[in-house]
Amino acid sequence: MNETTYRHRYGEGRTPIQQLANGTDITFTRPPATAATWTRNDFRDLNAGSTQTSLYPAHASLEDGVYIDDAHATFFGVHPSTRGHLEAGDTPLYVAPAGTVRGFVDYRVRIPNGRQSASSSVRWSLVDDEVAAVRLKSDDDVIVRTGGTHTPTLDYQLDEAWSTTLTLEADIEVRLQKETTVSIGNRTQTTTTYLTETMTVSDAIDVEVYNLHAYAYDADYPDGDTGVAIFQSRPWQGYTLTEDGDERVRGVWRFYTARDPRWDRLTQATATGETEIHSEALPVYVHAYPSRIGPRTEPLRDGPTILDSWGRTRSSPHSTIPDTVSVEVLTQSYTPTYGLAVRTDDLDLDALRVSGIVRGVDATPITSTVGTPRELRESQLTAEVVSQTTDQATIHIELRDTETGSPIDLTADDRHGSLNGESGGGYLTVADQRVRTNESGIAVVTVDQPGIYTARYHPGTWLVANPAYVSDTTTVRWHPLGTLDGWVGLLIEVVWQFIPFVVVFYAGRQVLRFFGPRDDSERYP
Repeated sequence: MNETTYRHRYGEGRTPIQQLANGTDITFTRPPATAATWTRNDFRDLNAGSTQTSLYPAHASLEDGVYIDDAHATFFGVHPSTRGHLEAGDTPLYVAPAGTVRGFVDYRVRIPNGRQSASSSVRWSLVDDEVAAVRLKSDDDVIVRTGGTHTPTLDYQLDEAWSTTLTLEADIEVRLQKETTVSIGNRTQTTTTYLTETMTVSDAIDVEVYNLHAYAYDADYPDGDTGVAIFQSRPWQGYTLTEDGDERVRGVWRFYTARDPRWDRLTQATATGETEIHSEALPVYVHAYPSRIGPRTEPLRDGPTILDSWGRTRSSPHSTIPDTVSVEVLTQSYTPTYGLAVRTDDLDLDALRVSGIVRGVDATPITSTVGTPRELRESQLTAEVVSQTTDQATIHIELRDTETGSPIDLTADDRHGSLNGESGGGYLTVADQRVRTNESGIAVVTVDQPGIYTARYHPGTWLVANPAYVSDTTTVRWHPLGTLDGWVGLLIEVVWQFIPFVVVFYAGRQVLRFFGPRDDSERYP
């Protein structure tokens, strides 16, 4: 659709990004408003058929009665909403707790054929037909009622629900007149009767009500930085750390918009047959998918640092995205970032705001721990070679609390589970080995290759460990020549290596003396 056609149809122009979206797939870092806007505008072009014609999409659930045929009530759109692509077989439709449902109701009236004989005749005519009422139900409860219309628009409220089945119901009423004329001799008697039919048609969709309840935890680092971790039991877009929104964190989710292709073609049904036509009204939805880009922070260079993310590992939802859509969806297992922790030097706790994957659904963290942060302590890591031979060395590593001098026992961290369900707690790495200190804060590592070794303390997450610490590193050098035994061993090895050369040299001298030229004193006695 060119710009002139769009402006003629909708009475307004498109932004450059909307024009670009016509020719390629545009992805978004947050759920866009364009899906709801396009759906609302296209809905104006959806018109029901005439009394003798029913218009419906292929997925409509059709009902036939005595006088009512091809009747249906079908959801056109629910907004704000987002279709989540979590994994194969799991693509829930998340809807905002308060939003708008648009539907389409249509039918056709079957008027019986009249008959006529020499003495009688029957004529049928339509007196009245209408969509008498439309209702929206959440499970079995009616939440919205409205008068009859072929294109109902219903504003709903679902504050307390977690998941529900939305049902669009419509009552269709038809009133026919039957006129019977009987001739008896010269007398003609006409009887008029009225027949009515009421039919209820419906459509249902399962939805997840996107109530965003986020939980936040924070901690103070010794250098003045702040750690923030936020959890939400459903996919969410990210959060802002400052009032101006310059400091932001995004999770793994990205977004694209796509039409509902089931509305591309409509069927026109009459008493004589069916005709397929092109649809001018196309509902559009927002889709959320896990992106290969992964979690990100803003600004990129000087922004927050992502510490960790949590969530149940899921398989790729690549198969749930149509081939006609080209986005950078993850093709392997991923963590859906239900929890995301960062470290930042710029945080306004009062401005902390979480954004959901459904447009307009945001939340302030509701946990009381925000504002009472946990204090992170500095750690001191030392390492030294305590014994060595020419083949190996034993490195003694010690980890202590810098402020108190108390040993840090990492074996105690085994009692804590990490947020990913793995064995939790801190640990040390040195020489490609992972070790933990004992109750005295000591760990021992044996190495057999000369070199410089770096020992690093990887603290357990401050959300689990108590007390919590920051990382520290230290280095230690080992070489066999660093000891007297090493030098003696080297000397012995050198001597042993040179013995064959000494023997050959001595033997050569003896041979030369025996066979070589002699001086005059030896030649003449």
